[in-house]
Amino acid sequence: MKAFRYLGETLLALCLLGMVIAVFSNVVLRYGFNSGLNASEELSRLLFVWMVFLGATLAYPVGQHMAFTSLVGTLRHRPRTFALATFAIRALVLLACVLLGRGAWQQVVVGMGSHSVVLNYPMALLPLPALLSSVAIGCMVLVEMVRRTPLDLGHELEME
Repeated sequence: MKAFRYLGETLLALCLLGMVIAVFSNVVLRYGFNSGLNASEELSRLLFVWMVFLGATLAYPVGQHMAFTSLVGTLRHRPRTFALATFAIRALVLLACVLLGRGAWQQVVVGMGSHSVVLNYPMALLPLPALLSSVAIGCMVLVEMVRRTPLDLGHELEME
């Protein structure tokens, strides 16, 4: 699991580095030399989309997604109700993954027939990270449901 996390964080850093280089060089060329890179906008958009969904996937197993634990936190003294609420929350997350994955798959199929204007990459590369992220998070949710992993209520310390 640590190898996947390391690989994901490395890919995140590479996406960020690519965005910084593309945007910075475009700004310098535009304001310094009155020219620019046409591919900069397309490349930075593509890298940003991949970075967002990769980050969302990496954030799930460590509990860094936004959580509203105040209601569920009141149920932790009632084990059966807490277990039912945990299952319901995970079922809703799984449903969201299915809906996102289905929509992303449709967009991937549509994007296979068209290419970007400047870099000429298949437009399916834009919705592909949403599909991969929904599948990965959905698999993690299923594992948590099977193992009956309790919810991490560590976020309650951050509430005001």
